[in-house]
Amino acid sequence: MVNRITTLAVATTLTLATSSQGLFTTASKTDGKYLYNFSTVPLLAELLKLMVSSVLLYKQFHKDPHGTNVTLEWKTARLYPIPSLIYLVHNNVQFFTLKYVDPSTYQILGNLKIVTTGVLFRVFLKRKLSTLQWWALVLLMVGATMSQVSGCGKTFNSPMEGYLFGLLSAFLSAFAGVYTEFLMKKNDDCLYWQNVQLYSFGVLFNAIALTVDDVNHGFANGFWPHTMFNGYSLVVWCVVGNLAFTGLLVSWIMKFADTIVKVYSTSMAMLVTMLISAWLFNLQPTLQLMLGILTAIASLNLYYMNPLDLLPERSSQGASSK
Repeated sequence: MVNRITTLAVATTLTLATSSQGLFTTASKTDGKYLYNFSTVPLLAELLKLMVSSVLLYKQFHKDPHGTNVTLEWKTARLYPIPSLIYLVHNNVQFFTLKYVDPSTYQILGNLKIVTTGVLFRVFLKRKLSTLQWWALVLLMVGATMSQVSGCGKTFNSPMEGYLFGLLSAFLSAFAGVYTEFLMKKNDDCLYWQNVQLYSFGVLFNAIALTVDDVNHGFANGFWPHTMFNGYSLVVWCVVGNLAFTGLLVSWIMKFADTIVKVYSTSMAMLVTMLISAWLFNLQPTLQLMLGILTAIASLNLYYMNPLDLLPERSSQGASSK
């Protein structure tokens, strides 16, 4: 059983790693452009996660061969390609969404995944949320959206198709997270063995996607295995390493915590990134950003608050006992 302190430490690390990803990615540009094939980054990250998980599984098995649970059944293994397929469809839906809406509207629509995660968390995993927790998730969505709204104007002046694709994108993102949690908690298999299966299909589907992309473009830039590392620098490798590290942290949270912890970590990471960006580029933090951060913090406290602490009797008893 994992204690709360460990979960908090992993969630905090995930927040910092996720917030660093955007900064590393921005730093990897040269004159505002990517001089490397950005599509190879997810493939290398999946490969790195697979290698790390394989080494950890090997060590765990030699340390405790009888206590390391490994299920070798096809009916279990066939479930592991599904998250990769969901993310593959999600990436294409994101592309279609951006055809109809501007980037700021796209970011705001992306916050819908906070509430859709809660809905799927309840429906798919049969995990009941209290009224207080539902309001906390709504508050988190409002806080994240508030920090991104820079004005009224054209923010919501987009075709209906854009909003429908945005809603579908939020649903797929939430479903991928909830399904992955279901998969990780389905049995008592070793986390490293589950990761090996998950990332093996991740490598496979990313390699197929790169190959299809090269075929569609008539191999104009060569075949990706031959040009994979073109333009790579130390910063680009930091992007790959950080993405892999983030993925490993997420799998731990899915196994030992839950999807909602991941939602809070990634939402807080977005706010941290905006705050760090304002500091790095000597920008004045906006009122919306500060209000968004305060709202997200309030939401976090509300979600994990004991409902009994809201009772006046309990509060007066606590005061009198001091």
